[in-house]
Amino acid sequence: MIIGLPVNANNLEEGISASYGRAPFYYIYDSQTKEGHFVDNKAAGDVGGVGVKSAQLIIDQKVEALITPRLGDQAAQVLEGAEIGLYKSQGTDIMENIEAVLASELEKLTEIHPGHHGN
Repeated sequence: MIIGLPVNANNLEEGISASYGRAPFYYIYDSQTKEGHFVDNKAAGDVGGVGVKSAQLIIDQKVEALITPRLGDQAAQVLEGAEIGLYKSQGTDIMENIEAVLASELEKLTEIHPGHHGN
């Protein structure tokens, strides 16, 4: 399974970002190879459409499960349309959340907020 998470920096120590669309990086982890890499979120500083642009980045990385604390409605629609599983992160530890989703211990992300259109 390929898992994606919004993260605060391009290292595992800084943890999961509180913001999905404005996270500076995404961590992409492949559970088959047990390897991960960081991807620059080039949309993080844009004025609008950040969630949708970030969703496209996640789709392009072939992510099957996204772990995030929150998500806007437009990004959620794009990700759900691509059949990407959405999971609510628990705490900020990247590897603990990856292990939890692989063990089916994370809840599905059901609380989708209206987004910050234009912000």
